[in-house]
Amino acid sequence: MLPKTVPTAALLIIGNEILSGQTQDQNAHFLAQRLAVQGISLREYRTIPDDEEAIIEALNALRQKYTYVFTTGGIGPTHDDITVRAVARAFNRKIERNPKVEAAFISVYPDINSKDDPRLRMADMPEGAALIANSISTAPGFQVENVFVLAGVPDIMQGMFNNLVPQLQKGPLLFTRIVFCKIFESRIAIKLESIQNAYPDVEIGSYPSWKQEEEQGVKLVFKGFNAGEVEKAFEELIKYAHESAISTRTL
Repeated sequence: MLPKTVPTAALLIIGNEILSGQTQDQNAHFLAQRLAVQGISLREYRTIPDDEEAIIEALNALRQKYTYVFTTGGIGPTHDDITVRAVARAFNRKIERNPKVEAAFISVYPDINSKDDPRLRMADMPEGAALIANSISTAPGFQVENVFVLAGVPDIMQGMFNNLVPQLQKGPLLFTRIVFCKIFESRIAIKLESIQNAYPDVEIGSYPSWKQEEEQGVKLVFKGFNAGEVEKAFEELIKYAHESAISTRTL
């Protein structure tokens, strides 16, 4: 069980291209790692299509359940970029054109000669949205209450996230111990269950590896907010499997 002091988060990945397999998502891994560094626990992530009703349904469920919701994708200039409209509807807000963002686009693209230019769609935001700076290109992300709307392009998304980090509530950091054992996972399954029962506040993960003959075995990860409990659980495993343990790490 998470301590009440730990902020939680959900990730909503939006895009038909992800679900169809045409594009491989790179954002979930980055966000999971970066949120953990901030002491924010990523509890859920969903991948949904470019469907306005699906986005609204997911947003309304997630934003009430978690401290933060991060979305990626669907804020570009094309017809299937519908995230702005969906977020506005989820919060029952109008869409308005941000004059500063509009001016920035016109400055960068002097060939824009119409308010209907598709590039200016990226200056449209839900009413009252706060901008999230984009260090790579002109179009910003935005925030409405506890929802942060980010680009789907990994480099741009990462830049946006780095810019919003200072305003996030930080939580206590997890203590982590890792060991790789050259042993079949089934050989230590009963012992791991016993250790988990003895230390319920320590999260124990078991991840088998079959990549190469010399790497076959299992990586065991012990995580918790109490360093002493993590260490005790870890040492109990090491005593049991010390002959097979070949490397350990502390994070």
